Amino acid sequence: MNSDEKIMSEEEFLKNYDYRKYPRPSVTVDIVVFGVLGEDGGSYRKDEEKSISLLLVKRGGHPFMGKWALPGGFLREDDESVEKCAEREIFEETNVKPRSLMPIGTFSGKERDPRGWIISNAFVSVVEEDCVNAHGGDDAEDARWFKGNLTKIEGDSGRDLYKLEMRNGDTVLSAILEKTGCQFGRDIFKLVSGDDFAFDHALIIATAFSMLRKVAEDFDVLFDFLPEKFTLTSLQKVQETILGVPLLAANFRRKIEKLVVETDEYTSGAGHRPAKLFRKRV
Repeated sequence: MNSDEKIMSEEEFLKNYDYRKYPRPSVTVDIVVFGVLGEDGGSYRKDEEKSISLLLVKRGGHPFMGKWALPGGFLREDDESVEKCAEREIFEETNVKPRSLMPIGTFSGKERDPRGWIISNAFVSVVEEDCVNAHGGDDAEDARWFKGNLTKIEGDSGRDLYKLEMRNGDTVLSAILEKTGCQFGRDIFKLVSGDDFAFDHALIIATAFSMLRKVAEDFDVLFDFLPEKFTLTSLQKVQETILGVPLLAANFRRKIEKLVVETDEYTSGAGHRPAKLFRKRV
């Protein structure tokens, strides 16, 4: 700060301030949307196999035309927050309206986008089965649910390696990543091999998997992904989606019985028997 600035009022300083003196990266959002889905596409049968599903969009333009990516886009200049941008972009590209968004970090490497220096704010959301109606739109050619997981593999020379694999029919996307550290509870990854995903989205997806698993036992987080009134099955399936494994219903309900309150309402609609609705105990 020079001597003239020290005697200026804040109003005078801002009037004369030139933001062009500093580099100005563009700002985007990317959303990792996990779906609570079953093998038959939406039944609540008890014997239904559980799976993790992730929503991806196929890019309809450059860069990375034809590659699969996370839904997202650029922040508008009309005072739009990153949260509002995330809500708008996911709805425009996929027709899915998320109930909750969990921030998982900022990705700011200058090499992450060939168009220039573009910073991405990444979020996670979990969408219930009855909300799923994904379709391509805006700059997305297609939108599909991919089943997959992040699994640890044997590394060489003590490297902490993980394999990310996503599958939809005959389409298989994979990447090998190395965990290089942990900052403020967030695992840090770098890409070792694999270019099936657009941009640095393999890194963002791996971060989302690892972060959600760390908070999966925190039921307060699980409630954020559900409406005010929900079934115990839907609450269980959110946790199963995050962990990637099925849970015993009896054990799960014993853990959460003191955290929920029974209502006098039931679900309605075809495809399954009416189920009792609950709400979070306050």
